[in-house]
Amino acid sequence: MHHFVLAVIGGGLLGVAAVMMMGLNGRIAGVSGILSGSMTQPSGDRLWRILFIVGVVLGGAIPALISADFKPPEPQAGTMLVIAGGLLVGLGTGLGSGCTSGHGICGMSRLSLRSIVATGTFMAAGFVCVYVLRHVLLNNV
Repeated sequence: MHHFVLAVIGGGLLGVAAVMMMGLNGRIAGVSGILSGSMTQPSGDRLWRILFIVGVVLGGAIPALISADFKPPEPQAGTMLVIAGGLLVGLGTGLGSGCTSGHGICGMSRLSLRSIVATGTFMAAGFVCVYVLRHVLLNNV
């Protein structure tokens, strides 16, 4: 299946999940908040969070399950860079009071000015990081 079609399907599923989360649970589908809450919230509020995270992980496996020709993308970074990136993303979600799913999908769809600014900041920082890494530090990798 063409990558664009897969991206459209994935985006549509994210939108449906966000609407269902708000409509059925009255909550924002912010993955970083759901993940941290699965470790910090009282036990009565943990199960749905854990199931949500399990669903996100299992959802990522669907392409491999439906297509024998599916080849996952090869990472272009070493293990330490991936770990550092994950830690920086975690730090950023704490500083930004949410992640791209909470701000970029749910917040922007509600026309939240805070989320629009946060998403613009996430995107600008990502553009700058990619440019610096690929064109300055790693010399066109």
